[in-house]
Amino acid sequence: MKVHIFYYLLILMTTVIPQFYLSAHAQNCPEKNLIYWQAFPAGGESDISGRHQQFILKKKCPTIETIMQYKAGAGGGLLWSQLNSLPNDGFNIAGVNLPHIVLQPLEGQVQYKTEDLVPVYWFHYTPDAIVVANDSPIKTFQDLIKLAKSQPGKLTLAGSGTNSANHVAHEKLNSVTNIQTTYVPFKGTGDLMAAVIGQHVTGAMSYSAFAINTKDKVRALAVALEKRHPLLPDVPTFKELGYDWIDGAYRGIGMPKSASLESKKRISDIWANLNAEPEMKNLAFKSGFELVNVSFEKMDVFMKERTIAYMQSAKRLGLIK
Repeated sequence: MKVHIFYYLLILMTTVIPQFYLSAHAQNCPEKNLIYWQAFPAGGESDISGRHQQFILKKKCPTIETIMQYKAGAGGGLLWSQLNSLPNDGFNIAGVNLPHIVLQPLEGQVQYKTEDLVPVYWFHYTPDAIVVANDSPIKTFQDLIKLAKSQPGKLTLAGSGTNSANHVAHEKLNSVTNIQTTYVPFKGTGDLMAAVIGQHVTGAMSYSAFAINTKDKVRALAVALEKRHPLLPDVPTFKELGYDWIDGAYRGIGMPKSASLESKKRISDIWANLNAEPEMKNLAFKSGFELVNVSFEKMDVFMKERTIAYMQSAKRLGLIK
């Protein structure tokens, strides 16, 4: 009798338990390779965050590949206008950004509407930051304001795309400081780096991530955080400088509208698990990203709140009256 019990337990351990383990493990992994579409060129914040996710997903799911594809243009609008034409198999995903996907359609120059896009998870928030080249004669935020007031319209600040977070931040800078600078849009952060470092532009209205990842080449003048970033201890916040400014860009994952509800929830769950990984938290911190977790179930409420909040920016950009 004892022998029979032993063999029963042995069979249970070698069949049922491994199957349970594999089933539980599979819940956090895609069944097939993912095609991860990026709306901006390689080298920018969207690409860096995507590479972080690719790295962590590979460690969690060794048999799965995350294949990066780039379709940059129109400040992200090129890919987003084609997002719903991607295969709706649940394995084609695309990077999406706020406030871009709310503001761009208001101008009427892109071939999509906000409601056409289906974000399934928001994973990052990246605060605004003003940067100049390390060799720039502008050493402080006060230097920038003083120079801008002495030369109205002559100072140029690069940014990623139009009607984007960078564009919004540029217009806010001019408004709250009563200066006049000129915004110079690029396809993405990766593309504007050479212009900033070579001082072909005065500086850039970018993000804390750009300031941290290239701090051997650029100097941040101010960041839109509640308190100073530990990796930029010498850089003041806008609040310290007397401005009520805590703002930036959200990054997330979108899918074709016709993808199944099950697949949208599945990708949302996978990305939630990625964000929960200690190594992801460390990578995000070292790169200047603030992790956020807005799941598919919370998406409608979040998008309504953010859309209302962005209307003031839309007025400042002249997109609405």
